Amino acid sequence: MGDTAYETILVDRPAPFVSRITLNRPDKRNAINTPMRAEMLAVLEANDGDDDVRVTVIRGGGACFSAGYDLGGGLMGAPPFHSAPGDGQWARQATETWFRFWDLAKPVIAQVHGYAIAGATELAQACDLVYVADDARIGYPVVRAASPPDWQYHMPLLGVRRALEIMLTAEDLTGAEAVAIGWANKAFPAATLDADVLDVAERVATVASDLAQINKRMVYRQAEVMGVRAAIRTGGEFQALAGHQASVEAFKADPLGTMKRLNAADAERRERRAAGGRPPD
Repeated sequence: MGDTAYETILVDRPAPFVSRITLNRPDKRNAINTPMRAEMLAVLEANDGDDDVRVTVIRGGGACFSAGYDLGGGLMGAPPFHSAPGDGQWARQATETWFRFWDLAKPVIAQVHGYAIAGATELAQACDLVYVADDARIGYPVVRAASPPDWQYHMPLLGVRRALEIMLTAEDLTGAEAVAIGWANKAFPAATLDADVLDVAERVATVASDLAQINKRMVYRQAEVMGVRAAIRTGGEFQALAGHQASVEAFKADPLGTMKRLNAADAERRERRAAGGRPPD
């Protein structure tokens, strides 16, 4: 795999038994398009059958982990697998993509620096372990104007209160906050993130793959019995429903204007708080 040329990712072997995927669209802030999903899945699935790989790290190249889905990049163009057509097809594609990470035999680690936005948070949560830079910024701003997340992991993985806060405020999380609510396992200084995550990966790689896959599969099977997968699939149905709402139709007609209004309201709120004011009655 090391000699294979990829369009959207780089692949290397930084340590024994460790494979590493680097998202390699820095000019697009590593936006996730269909070729990137297909190439990540191809590498991960090949790693499952490679005795020289026991764990894979996924990180972003350049200034950030990823800005999310490439909304201008034809997300349903030549997808890596079939999904039923019709309303909600994209949400079903996203859901199946990230569930495939859970179904891999070998562990996958997300290494998040800079920022992870919207669909990039879904990629991170599809990984088995998540490590972040302490100054990372993590958010899902699209819930304010366009739709719930495409892969609705928030309630099943983070709980009701955290999910509602994210869905209703769309406030960013810092690296430390992400750890505190269970979005990430641990935060490291940005300057040492590569080395710290590689150290974790090497520790994971000391476990033989025949045992590691049983340990991993046990956790996800238990989560499945508890209804986690069904809950996430249900979220995809609401993502499709959101597209028919009047406010979302207005956003699609004037996305820049909508975001300017939201940003102006945020700026006014911050100024009022800084001045010790209260909203008008």
